[in-house]
Amino acid sequence: MSTSNTWCDLGINYYRQAQHLAETGSNMDDLKELLEKSLHCLKKAVRLDSNNHLYWNALGVVSCYNGIRNYALAQHCFIRSIQSEQINAVAWTNLGVLYLANENIEQAHEAFKMAQSLDPSYLMCWIGQALIAETVGSYDTMDLFRHTTELSMHTEGAIGYAYWVCTTLQDKSNRETELYRYNILQMNAIPAAQVVLSKYIERIQNYAPAFTMLGYLNEHLQLKKEAAAAYQRAIMLLRTAEDQDAYNVTVRNYGRLLCSIGECDKAIEAFKSTPLEELEDITGFALALFMKGLYKESSKAYERALSVVESEQDKAHILTALAITEYKQGKMDVAKTLLFKCSILKEPTRESLQALCALGLAMQDATLSKAALNELLKHVKQTDNDYQRCLLTSAIYALQGRSVAVQRQVSKAVHSNPADPALWSLLSRVVAQYAQRNAKGGAVAGNVAHILDSNHGKKALLYTAVNQLAMGSSSAEDEKNIALKTIQKAALLSPGDPAVWAALMAACHADDKLALVNNTQPKRMALYLALFSAVSASIKDKEFLESYNESLEKWSLFQAVTGLVDTGRISEAEALCTKNLKSNPDQPAVILLLRQVQSKPLLECQKPLPDAVLEELQKTVMSNSTSVPAWQWLAHIYQSQGMMGAAEMCYRKSLQVASQQGNWSGKLSSLLRLALLALEVCMANISNDHWPSLVQEATTEALKLCFCPLAVLLQALLQFNRKIGARETRRLLERVVYQPGYPKSIVSTARWYLLRHLYAKNDYELIDVLVNNAKTHGDTRALELNQKLSSQ
Repeated sequence: MSTSNTWCDLGINYYRQAQHLAETGSNMDDLKELLEKSLHCLKKAVRLDSNNHLYWNALGVVSCYNGIRNYALAQHCFIRSIQSEQINAVAWTNLGVLYLANENIEQAHEAFKMAQSLDPSYLMCWIGQALIAETVGSYDTMDLFRHTTELSMHTEGAIGYAYWVCTTLQDKSNRETELYRYNILQMNAIPAAQVVLSKYIERIQNYAPAFTMLGYLNEHLQLKKEAAAAYQRAIMLLRTAEDQDAYNVTVRNYGRLLCSIGECDKAIEAFKSTPLEELEDITGFALALFMKGLYKESSKAYERALSVVESEQDKAHILTALAITEYKQGKMDVAKTLLFKCSILKEPTRESLQALCALGLAMQDATLSKAALNELLKHVKQTDNDYQRCLLTSAIYALQGRSVAVQRQVSKAVHSNPADPALWSLLSRVVAQYAQRNAKGGAVAGNVAHILDSNHGKKALLYTAVNQLAMGSSSAEDEKNIALKTIQKAALLSPGDPAVWAALMAACHADDKLALVNNTQPKRMALYLALFSAVSASIKDKEFLESYNESLEKWSLFQAVTGLVDTGRISEAEALCTKNLKSNPDQPAVILLLRQVQSKPLLECQKPLPDAVLEELQKTVMSNSTSVPAWQWLAHIYQSQGMMGAAEMCYRKSLQVASQQGNWSGKLSSLLRLALLALEVCMANISNDHWPSLVQEATTEALKLCFCPLAVLLQALLQFNRKIGARETRRLLERVVYQPGYPKSIVSTARWYLLRHLYAKNDYELIDVLVNNAKTHGDTRALELNQKLSSQ
């Protein structure tokens, strides 16, 4: 054996055998013997060919190994390797590692820098520079490790980058710094670290910290099942290890994650496997019990946590959690007392003050909520938590009955922070609920929220559709932006939301109602029962507030029954009401709905109703005396029986109830129905000054509430009835026909009466103008009337 190359190969072979023995934990004597043989062979190779830089480099590497640690020889070998081959990034890197191992930081830095200049793509020298940056605490550490992962996959670079990403994420105080924005957000650090760490664990499957970090990164990426699997693997590796603290921390992470994915039983068992002595373990255990619904046990666990807590802030957090647990058990006063304890601490937390404010809202105590909110505002910056602050403030205004202030508060917040989709979505929601007169703006706000963020946009689509329904958007009026299409999109994005299916039912009903107005066949008559079933099924699958579930299901029942009645399916509507009353007979609103269904065929017969029937209907309405629609329906019954005075009193009662409730749409509808009632009497040519003045009074009040096209039309029709040929009649009717902003159906009605007026005046020039207008807008009713009048 005389060639230097063979001696070198043999030396490297012995070295690899020694490495294998070290990894498997075999006999140390055999290990040392193999290293000695490797050293001997490589020295022989160097003696035979002293100019080969690879031999010197190999000898230097073996000299550094644990079993030998002849650093002086290793330094000499690396220098000789560099002298033999000047473009030698590998030897410079190895020399840098040698200096770094001996804590010669500056020399190590110079060696790595030389390697980088010789070969910028050589991965190892970049890892060396990253390790130096880590040693001296440089801000460039994470960036250097990131660069190593971009060059190539190496376990040291991967674990280093993942470690620094996780460390940075755990520091909650750096979120606004330029370094965080660059290293984490701009560099897309979380998914990048997750990818390289996944490759790391493919190669090294017995390093528990790597699995723990992978679980943490998966959590941030909302890959919760993958995170649970990573934590579980880390626990298995640490179970036999001596590091009990690392085991407890990993179990804590695993338990917290199980809570977040709803596996509370497993979470409870996980926390029970720890000593339950550390504060984090006890609070995690208490949270798992709370999410399982074991509120008493959870309270005991939180009380135990109070006995070991040290900092004021942690104490405030635990008291807040304990208060929420007591609230869940119905102990409102105990919860309030605990939250008051939090508020008098030296450093009350935002969460405790928010909880106190929310508790006041739940107890309908506006004073308590306002006081808690004022205290909260002292502890938050103007730019922090805009959404939560706005939500609480507007909720207090709603509790006080200040509907206008609710919308103004949210609008103000949107103006201050126009890039926040949550605020736009909230604005769309409050407009639909408290300021229906601004429904057009509410629909725009919902569209903006949907454009800014798809997550908020899912709910915002629902609010947009509700606002479109409130503003009368329909397929005949607006082909591009209709409520039905909007809510169909929402249903595709959120099929599990019962409110979406309820809104879809309302949109179908509006579309069918419009079809009846336009004398066309309704297209969605068969959908009401199916959609009602979808609402009921969705509610069962979701954990909503009980009051919300009841209200939504009852509203859906009313909508389904109304839709069935309007499309002539009386028996199905009656069966649906009866079925609901069987499960719960004590429902005055549903009994009223059933009476409305049963009276429908009687009214269609156009025969007088017996006094006993009218008395029964009146009793049913009296049991729903706070319902605006109930009084309006009773007025309609009296109107159909020719009892106009009684109908007027019922409409006035509905107007009174709506005013007391601050119900804007109820006030408007009551005024318009009252005006229609009076106009019907006027059209019957009954000589009485009361009814014309009532039309004028009701429509004037309606126009004070908002611009109301129907009120303008009714005023014009009153004038038409008073004096068909008057100039004022033409002026009022032309205002509706020719001015923009009036719905198509109202314009068509006004055009019909204006044509009659012009024929009464024999004004053929204006008749031609009006007929051309009717042709332009496709108004067949007006054209048919023109043909009849012109042939007379």
